[in-house]
Parts: sequence; structure tokens; C-alpha cells
Amino acid sequence: MSTYFPKAEEIVRKWYVVDASGQTLGRLASRVALILMGKENPRYTPFLDTGDHVIVINADKVKTTGMKSEQKVYQHYTGYPGGLRTEEFRKRFERKPELIVEEAIKRMLPKTKLGEHMITKLQVYRGDKHPHEAQKPEALALESR
Repeated sequence: MSTYFPKAEEIVRKWYVVDASGQTLGRLASRVALILMGKENPRYTPFLDTGDHVIVINADKVKTTGMKSEQKVYQHYTGYPGGLRTEEFRKRFERKPELIVEEAIKRMLPKTKLGEHMITKLQVYRGDKHPHEAQKPEALALESR
């Protein structure tokens, strides 16, 4: 008996809407990453993208625990000498909260070409409105643990 692998035309992608208001950032990100990877799908295959599309709304209402909002610092290197750029969590959250949620989810995906493709199925919005009504997304309630 041979192992079954789903073909590209057999993979049906659903659209989900996740409300981030009141959710903890890390727990929200890990659950959304599992949906993007397709690990909750019974046809999950590690080397294929079997995940669904996810729309995260109310990114400005996500919360953090402990002292993360005062102590967490985001860093990236531009590639030039002296090009280390840092930004505090609080400043980035005021400026662009959707970037914080997207980056938390992206860092939980595989660091491969497949992971880069998975992150394209994620849309994050600051408010409670999104332009994806034509896709008929289902509301997905994440249990808070």
C-alpha cells in the first residue's frame, strides 16, 4: 500500500476570520500559524501547503502578558555598517499594531520557501472591517486558555 498525497486540485482552502480583541499575542499567533500550515487539516502533508486563509481583525486590541509591553524590543539589521535598527514594543504597537501580529505569526511558520508562501495567506487589519466579504469567510472562535 502506498502513501496518499493530496494533489493540488484536491486541496480546498477555506477562509477564516479571527477576532484578536482580548486575545494574548503569542497564543493567538500559534493557533493562527497552525491553521496557515494546515496542521488542523486531516490531509496535512509536511512538504505541501494544505493550509487555509486567515483574516485577523482588531489587531489593535491584542494584549500581552507580564512586562512584554515595556521590555520587548524589535531589532533588524539593514545590511549596512552600523545598521542595527531597534524599536520598542509600545512605539511599534502605537504606530502599526497589525505588523506586530503578522510578525509574531510569521516567526512561528517554517523558515523555508514553503513558509514564505504560507504567510501570503494571512491578512491582518487594525479595525473590525476587512475587504474580503466576497470570499465568505467563516468566523473562527479561538478558545482562551
